[in-house]
Parts: sequence; C-alpha cells; structure tokens
Amino acid sequence: MTDAALLKREVCDAIDAMSADLLAVSHEIHGKPELAFHEHEAARILSAAVEKADLPVTRGAFGLPTAYASAFGPERMPEVAILSEYDALPGIGHACGHNIIATTGLGAALALSKPGAKLPGRVRYLGTPAEEMGGGKELMAQEGAFDGVDAAMMVHPAGVDLITMPCICVSEVSVTYHGRSAHASAMPHMGLNALDALITAYQAIAQLRQHIKPTERIHGIIKKGGSAPNIVPDETNALFYVRAANAEDLAPLKKRVQACFEAGALASGCTVEIKWAKADYLDLKTSMAIADAYEANARSLGRDFFPLSKMPAGSSGSTDMGNVSHRVPSIHPMIASAPPHVVIHNPEFAKWAASDLGDKACIDGAKALAMTAIDYMTNAEMREKAKADFAATAESSARSVAAAYDPSGSTNIGGCGCM
Repeated sequence: MTDAALLKREVCDAIDAMSADLLAVSHEIHGKPELAFHEHEAARILSAAVEKADLPVTRGAFGLPTAYASAFGPERMPEVAILSEYDALPGIGHACGHNIIATTGLGAALALSKPGAKLPGRVRYLGTPAEEMGGGKELMAQEGAFDGVDAAMMVHPAGVDLITMPCICVSEVSVTYHGRSAHASAMPHMGLNALDALITAYQAIAQLRQHIKPTERIHGIIKKGGSAPNIVPDETNALFYVRAANAEDLAPLKKRVQACFEAGALASGCTVEIKWAKADYLDLKTSMAIADAYEANARSLGRDFFPLSKMPAGSSGSTDMGNVSHRVPSIHPMIASAPPHVVIHNPEFAKWAASDLGDKACIDGAKALAMTAIDYMTNAEMREKAKADFAATAESSARSVAAAYDPSGSTNIGGCGCM
C-alpha cells in the first residue's frame, strides 16, 4: 500500500471515529439557522471544534466577525484550503444545506490534522460566512484569505452527485426612485410618479431580454410600489439579478441594465439611486485534475455521479466559490443529500439536510475532501496539471477578479442565487 493510500485510510478512520461529534455539529447548526454576516453561533460551534482538536484558530478572520481560520502542516509544502459555509436562507433555514458544507469542511480539516508530521502538505481551513448574500469569500479574498494557497476545495449538497456545479456570474442591483407625492385625482400634475419611473425601467429591461445572449439572464422584483392608489408614489424600489456566462460578458450587460434604470428616471422626471453589490459572484472555473480525483475518491465510498451532459439546459446557479476559483485551482462538487427531485432553496430540502441521507453526505463528503487533499499533496503530476490548466486562462481570470469587487458597492445585496 502506498503512503498516500495509508494516509487516506488514516483520515477516513479518523472521520469514522469522530462521526458522532461531526453530526452533532451539523444538527446543531441546522437547528439554529442564521443569516449572512450573522452566523455567530455557527462560527462559535465550528471554531470551538477546531480548538478542541488542539488546532490554532483565529476568530473574526480576514475582516469578517463570523469568519474563522486555522492552518497546520509544514511550511513550503503544497497548501490546500478547505472551506466551510454555514449561513442560512431567510424564512426557509438550511434549505441550501450549508450545515452539511460546514460539517464536511470541518471533518476533512480535523481528519487531515491527525497524521501530524506525516502530512505531506499544509492545510488552511477557512470558515467563510455570507455565501447566500454579500459574497463573503470575495470579501475575505480582498483581505488575503487565499494568498499563498495552491488549491481550494469544498463540497455542496444537492439532489445528485455532480463533479462540479454548473455556474454563471451574477450581480445584484438595487434601484430606488424618488419622485414627489400628490393627490392622484385632485392634483396629479403636482406629482412626480416614482412608480412610473420603475415600470418604465422594468419594461425597458423586459425589451432588453429579447436581445441578450442565451447564457444571460435578467430578473427582478418590485419591493416597494407605493402606499395607496390615490397618492402619487414618491418612492419605489426594486431588486434585480443580472447574470452572464463570465465576467467579461457581465460587465457590458450591467451597463445596459443601468441604462434602463436611468431611462426610467429621465422619462418620469424622478431621481434614481442605483446600488450594485460590493461583490459580483463569478463563474466557477473547475480544476478538472482535482475534480477527477474527488470523483474517484467519492466513488470509492459508493457514490455514483450524474453526468453533467444530462443536466437540463440552463440549470445554472452562482456561488462565491467562483471568485476563489479564479484565484487558485478549485473544486466545488455536489454531493447527494436528498432525493433527485428535491432541489436546493426549497423548504423540503431543509428537512433532508438533517436526515439520514444528509448525515451520510456529511461523512462521505468529509472523507472525499480529505482524500482529495492527500492526492493533491502527494501527486506532483496532478499539481502540475492543475497549475497548467489554471495558467491557460490566468489572464482572463485576473480580469474577472478585478471586475468582481466594487469598493463603493453594498454588502446588503448580492447573493448566490443557487437556482
């Protein structure tokens, strides 16, 4: 048996030995869902588990109060970042299964610490908040969270096992129109109708949809349309997602959407506030050399993968792991945690995230991640292939990363839009 195989057996045995504790963590996080940037209890539970394993942990890491970081293993060796997410969704709790993501990352990291000096690389274990809204990984990256990392990995729950998540870019924008109220019957001429401004912009965007690429999407809602039919609305607000296959397509599409919003103000005489998210979510640049190793490891645990070629056309989401993947070779596979007909961001999925199937995903996902990290650390050919593949589009990735962050943007908007 090779050294890598022995290490894989050791980390898998370690995960089995701690499985009860890992599942307790998963269920505790699941039972106390917390929204983006407010995951105080989840961060406490996870960082305490790291500390209990006698590993160093920094709370409030990389500028975010609910982030944490731990690192161990020899310096100047291949360094792998393993990520946990743990924020929930408004109203439907862990319907994206982030309790499973949290637990798989924790289990993999703790298991990789067990070989001690035998570990042929370094692990950076990161707790990354605010994936559902705000782009926590991009915010952490701005503070150096991924500097010096050679590869990054996490696993996301789903209804099937997939080698990667089909992803496109997304940017979120909030638009607010300010008009002037007046009695809608007695003196409408005294008013400036902010709802007219918003409807004009909405219709302009609807017309724009006819002339965008098949890989692009624009969709939104009116959050505030007025207070009463007999009052000319003086303030309205809407929220839109703008999506494209890559950052280079997203940038010009955002300008076209911005023009629609400005047209609404110009046509109505209202003023407009257009606020884009601080962090755009980039498309996912999967390192297939690492992803293939993950698939092999997961298959060794009895997992069966759904072919990407059979995924329905257009079934793409977005994740801030995309932002990481344009910085370092990365993977973001999906692990079956519910039946195939149950989709994420559905209340039904939240039930499965704490079920026997969800629990099995926690353990299998932790093992598959840990074994894949060992493959990366021990297989020089894999590392070179991952590095070469990443370098082939490095210039495009650099442009994507540069365009993904707006210092003047808002962290109160911007989210994964997984479905």
